Amino acid sequence: MSARKLKSIPLAALAGAALLGLAACSEVPQVTVYEQGQYRGKTDARPWEGGEFKGDRAAWEKALKERSRGQNEYNRIQ
Repeated sequence: MSARKLKSIPLAALAGAALLGLAACSEVPQVTVYEQGQYRGKTDARPWEGGEFKGDRAAWEKALKERSRGQNEYNRIQ
């Protein structure tokens, strides 16, 4: 190989790396178009509407209070 070809290989690699670096820095616009009255997302379910509580909000609140009571060291050791 000639000395000229050996010099052009690192130069080409440097140019390629620069092009890849510049391409990685570009930002693609992420604009969402909202239409009034049109919600296309997942509907939110209330926490007590799951399988464990079957719509019983009072049972869910009781379980929540018991859980928080169990996380309090002072109440837990009594």
